[in-house]
Amino acid sequence: MNHILFSQIIKRLRTERGISQAQLAERLLVDRSTITRWENGSRLPNYTMISRLSEILDADVNLLLNAVAESEDAPNVILVDDNKIILKGSIPILEEVLPNALITGFTRPSEAVQYAKSNRIALAFLDIELGKTSGFELCQTLLEINPRTNVVYLTAYAGYALDAWSTGACGFMRKPLTPEGIQAQLKKLRYPFWQGGADE
Repeated sequence: MNHILFSQIIKRLRTERGISQAQLAERLLVDRSTITRWENGSRLPNYTMISRLSEILDADVNLLLNAVAESEDAPNVILVDDNKIILKGSIPILEEVLPNALITGFTRPSEAVQYAKSNRIALAFLDIELGKTSGFELCQTLLEINPRTNVVYLTAYAGYALDAWSTGACGFMRKPLTPEGIQAQLKKLRYPFWQGGADE
């Protein structure tokens, strides 16, 4: 199985480089449990994570791509927040609620746009304040790329709510992310998608 092959390769490369699971997770902006699932074969990373892994582990990206097989049914979910601490803390919550989704975090809106151009985004959680680019602008760009992308805004400021509804988004959440809050948003999606069950 490709799951097993990838898990063996990633663990070998990591240990050969002298990198701990915690260190790899820190550099990838994911939770350590994500690395554990990759290495035990219960979960696979998406293309963006494979690209990041190839750089960190100094490995041929084609080696990693050939070792991993992604389910065509797995929805792509992105989270864009310029605060790395919030990003790292939020991704495990999304993984808990959407265990079969391919979840990728971005601190830069430009990276999220590039990812969206080559991957069909089912759901995007966007911080509203993203430095020079606002979440509102990013929402517009993502919807131009794929009008069926569900966009949910994240912010600590409730005052943005009125502006949010005029941008084509389907949801608005106060930070921090919670499993209950995400579940509530999933029931309101404009374009529902297959959410799967638990990891195999």
